[in-house]
Amino acid sequence: MAIAENRSRSEWQELDRQHYLHPFTDHKDLGEKKSRIITHADGVYIYDAEGNKILDGMSGLWCVNAGYGRDELVDAATRQLQELPYYNSFFQCAHPPSIELSRILGEVTQPHFSRVFYTGSGSESIDTMLRMVWRYWDLLDQPDRKLIIGRKNAYHGSTVAGASLGGMAPMHKQGGYLGNIEHIDQPYWFGSDRSMSPDEFGIHAAKALQRKIEEVGADKVAAFVGEPIQGAGGVIIPPDTYWPEIQRICDEHGILLITDEVICGFGRLGDWFGADYFGVKSDLMTFAKGVTSGYLPLGGVMVGDRVSDVLIDKGGEFYHGFTYSGHPASCAVAIENVQILQREKLLGRVRDDIGPYLQKKWATLAEHPIVGETRMVGLMGALELVKDSDSLERFDESDGAGTICRDLLVNNGLVMRAVGDTIVTAPPLTLSHAEADELIEKAWKCLDLTQKAI
Repeated sequence: MAIAENRSRSEWQELDRQHYLHPFTDHKDLGEKKSRIITHADGVYIYDAEGNKILDGMSGLWCVNAGYGRDELVDAATRQLQELPYYNSFFQCAHPPSIELSRILGEVTQPHFSRVFYTGSGSESIDTMLRMVWRYWDLLDQPDRKLIIGRKNAYHGSTVAGASLGGMAPMHKQGGYLGNIEHIDQPYWFGSDRSMSPDEFGIHAAKALQRKIEEVGADKVAAFVGEPIQGAGGVIIPPDTYWPEIQRICDEHGILLITDEVICGFGRLGDWFGADYFGVKSDLMTFAKGVTSGYLPLGGVMVGDRVSDVLIDKGGEFYHGFTYSGHPASCAVAIENVQILQREKLLGRVRDDIGPYLQKKWATLAEHPIVGETRMVGLMGALELVKDSDSLERFDESDGAGTICRDLLVNNGLVMRAVGDTIVTAPPLTLSHAEADELIEKAWKCLDLTQKAI
């Protein structure tokens, strides 16, 4: 049955209210406000059922790196669906798209990543990573190494394992929390008392890992996991001193180091992965989102030789996998997507052209009376809303400054996201200079409107 394109906006909204449970949504609240119906998209813009043209400053959900309207990606999916729409990777079977993508991913990652395990999402990638870590230490006859150390306010998905590993208290309060997980403070300089310089704070924040290891015992710790830049937590960009110290601590204690690249991967920071940007050599990297620019679901774990050699040589059967692991159409789209990033030199463009251009413009927003700080790496940035930019006094939680600003933004043609009173952006890597100017102009206008509304 074809989609009924002739339905009105109100008809779509009513059907949505009756039948569709959205992710991360207060459904009672949504039922009163009614959802915005997005009908089509092109380039860096989405369009709603009322005909409004909206600049997507969030790349969908941090994922549409190559932009909307890419016929090459649609054609890649179509060709694969016509030839082999689906077959699984169980029963000692494989197909060309999954094998070819594995080869390509081995080329664009650091040399020690020669193997990949496919999933359908970032959350599944995190679950897979956890099982691999625990299996690795069991095979090395160190079964007591079960503890995974993450960070407060980190986001690693919403499955039971992902929510447990993430450090978001509201998710933990809704139950299903796994054991064998500890959390340390995040490297959030603006959220600290700012008594230290950023570089001093970076070392201090990293040493929280050392303190936690000493507290629980190094022989109990399996791994440390972190997003190179915390995305859903508010684009927390660590000081330059942070990741080198994390690497040193993990190396000193023989602990596996995992970077969650679901948001940072595939060009967001101007490098293939956040580990590349920060000079980290991680043992495993989880990915999803930008690998297909969101056109089809696909995720995975890049597995470093240190881990994969043990799993292969000592492991026997690894009792883990998904129906859609290495889905042929998703892999075909990912192959074409990586080729677009290479062909159009989008990583270099983010690093040397549109990234610096938007960063310079973004920094001017710090001149606004209710902005306490701006920060951005590549095309991933945040600004902090405050009552007063001189004192940096924060708004009261009851003021709802972030939510007010977010709603004003979308109503004025720009999607950005509110994380508390932090406004974040991550536009497609194809953003033009003119579109960057539009983003900044609309952001400033909505900061003015937010100031008046509170």
